[in-house]
Amino acid sequence: MNLGADLGAGSFGSHERWMRLALAEARAAGEAGDVPVGAVVVQGDRLLGRGRNQVEVLKDPTAHAEILALGAASTALGDWRLDDCTLYSTLEPCTMCAGAVLLGRPRRIVFGAPDPRAGALVSTARLLEANPYRLAFEVLGGVLEDECAELLRDFFRRLRVRGGAQD
Repeated sequence: MNLGADLGAGSFGSHERWMRLALAEARAAGEAGDVPVGAVVVQGDRLLGRGRNQVEVLKDPTAHAEILALGAASTALGDWRLDDCTLYSTLEPCTMCAGAVLLGRPRRIVFGAPDPRAGALVSTARLLEANPYRLAFEVLGGVLEDECAELLRDFFRRLRVRGGAQD
């Protein structure tokens, strides 16, 4: 795994463009009462899939933004192999989502805010590094990190003020 790699075509500005779309999904998730995480899957300059957390809305523990975006991208491509795609997520993917990344094979993962509690790419585990399929992944964190992190902080601050508890 190449952490912080230059992901080739496009530069940091290109990554910001796609992360802003993921942020729009995250905002929609927050407005619907879900933890504000959003994700998009891109192939070259083409948006293939988008997703937002819908765990609370769908009452489904697997309805994470990354899972939904990967599923939409697979449907758009007509293939589960997303080898030449990039996944953008506003938050470092969790263990479940890292597993979906491993199986779906988008070789580039770009995230906004690290997740020191449950992040499975760089924060608590590095699940893509020594994977059983010997696939190489490029991971870049910190794209629009402040904006992504602030969205989460605001959501949980409002939740605490209302007296609701959500993990």
